[in-house]
Amino acid sequence: MRPDLLLVAELVGRGARVLDLGCGDGALLEHLIAEQDCAGYGIEQSEEGFHACVARGVPVAQRNLEDELPHLGPDEFDCAVLSLTLQAVRRPAQVLADMRRVAPRRIVSLPNFGHWRLRAELALRGRMPTSRSLPYPWYETPNIHLCTLKDFERLVRETRMRVARRTLLDEHGRPAPRAAHAAPNLLAAGAVYVLES
Repeated sequence: MRPDLLLVAELVGRGARVLDLGCGDGALLEHLIAEQDCAGYGIEQSEEGFHACVARGVPVAQRNLEDELPHLGPDEFDCAVLSLTLQAVRRPAQVLADMRRVAPRRIVSLPNFGHWRLRAELALRGRMPTSRSLPYPWYETPNIHLCTLKDFERLVRETRMRVARRTLLDEHGRPAPRAAHAAPNLLAAGAVYVLES
């Protein structure tokens, strides 16, 4: 499992009812169900991810998360997870609002498009940057809403939520060195947020 997903799992805790939006291959849900006694449900649009979830025995629906979220009931889950997916949805603000409605705790992880390496590649090479956490060339990327950590935190405030916890990530998806806290928007490759109302 990716290092950032291990951090997300730790933040979810034990015994929670978890909604994993854009759950990919289901590795996180499988871990939460088997190791942390959680009840989980995933939504994954890709056929490949859906079949990987089914192979793992993870409860999953193959749907677009933006279309599915409005059909879920208020506080139907204890925790909603959106891991490295916000930048690929059409309406990020609406997705956050829907997550707020269906779960009192939200965990969101995202890449930081303001990271110094990405800025340097664009400035020095004049090309759209790629990195370990953003491996796609511009013409194949699923990312349609690129944001920095500052941009995301502003969106959180605008959607009437607050950041209860933020863990900065390095380029490998592990907690970033302490030095990154001096200038997170420049030095962190990404972050995991716990959002509350």
